[in-house]
Amino acid sequence: MAKDKPVEMNSSPVNRVANLADLVRYQAGAVVSRMTLNKKTGSVTLFAFAEGEGLSEHTAPFDAMVYVLEGESEVTIAGEPFNVKTGDFIIMPANKSHALKAIKAFKMLLIMIRS
Repeated sequence: MAKDKPVEMNSSPVNRVANLADLVRYQAGAVVSRMTLNKKTGSVTLFAFAEGEGLSEHTAPFDAMVYVLEGESEVTIAGEPFNVKTGDFIIMPANKSHALKAIKAFKMLLIMIRS
């Protein structure tokens, strides 16, 4: 049986076992992102939000799912706020305005489906 090889911050998680939360680090006063997969059919991106940081209201032409790896955030979709925390997920529908703000420092996995 092959040994699991941990993934270093600057390497690809392809053919490796990885802890998603460990692949992106918090940075004071910033939002940090790391794309882990990008295909014609969709993308997977990790984000780390310092407390109080966020993404301003915007729209996207595709559905997207946010899975919270750790921490807590307010996700606003079409003007309605939702509180999400570790282990929660929420789907942001295509063409609906949405925004995110870290209530506490948080990390999330964003899965965008292009279809």
